[in-house]
Amino acid sequence: MTMQKSVPINWTLIQQRLTPYLFLLPALLVLGLTVFYPALQAFYLSFTRYEYDITQAPEWIGLANFERLWQDKVFWQTLGNTILYLAIAVPILVAIPLILAILVNQKLRGMHWFRAAYYTPVIISMVVAGIAWRWLYAQNGLLNQLLKQTGILTSGIPWLTSPRFALFSVIAVTVWKGLGYYMVIYLAGLQSIPAELYEAAAIDGSDGVRKHWDVTVPLMRPYLMLVAVISAISATKVFEEIYIMTKGGPRNSSKTIVYYLYEQAFGSSLDISYACTIGLAMFLIILVLSILNLKLSPKN
Repeated sequence: MTMQKSVPINWTLIQQRLTPYLFLLPALLVLGLTVFYPALQAFYLSFTRYEYDITQAPEWIGLANFERLWQDKVFWQTLGNTILYLAIAVPILVAIPLILAILVNQKLRGMHWFRAAYYTPVIISMVVAGIAWRWLYAQNGLLNQLLKQTGILTSGIPWLTSPRFALFSVIAVTVWKGLGYYMVIYLAGLQSIPAELYEAAAIDGSDGVRKHWDVTVPLMRPYLMLVAVISAISATKVFEEIYIMTKGGPRNSSKTIVYYLYEQAFGSSLDISYACTIGLAMFLIILVLSILNLKLSPKN
């Protein structure tokens, strides 16, 4: 009977395989405590009743919160407002910053001042920007005064106090705040395009604005997709503008899902479990939209 030789343990190979995970361990611990565990806790609370006295243990109620959500007219209104926010803000934030990036990419004297001017709103705090725009939108604010003096209007527009204008007024602030940020992303992509491609396009008769349609847009497609995803996520999570300028009013006309979630969790009702249900519904909606985006996007 022959004895089988034991295979020696290759400690060097084990160390090489474990080293990357050891480097990832601190970040995984932080993410686990600040992201994964709260997400699982919120998922559990969405099936419970946990309100008013948060010192008491949650009470399991099953799908009652989801039934309430299905019948909640305010939730569906805020969902419609969020979708409208996306439908207006995202196309503007995808197209206009690209045009600005093309303009400031020109090699002209003093162009860096224009880049700084377009980027300045990005570094301004949203609290400061929201207060400033609220003053501009006031009934006797600068915007209405300019419209009256130019003769366009005889009376001021209720920008933030009318259900017809409130949401669009807030969207304008979001767009103004994000133009410079996405312009910089596009500018980095434009500066990576070789000048020889534009010269070859000019020889083929593609010059002026057409060269950007034939050369710039196809080569900038990855950046366009990146900006579309980032701006869509930002528009879905919009909160500060609404909180500072309209508080979701008037008559919930400017209230989005995130603000409604905040209102339920930290408002007068302190309905934590229902807020978690709204957050879970928002997560599922974003997940479905992300999957559709990946499926409908070109493979290249």
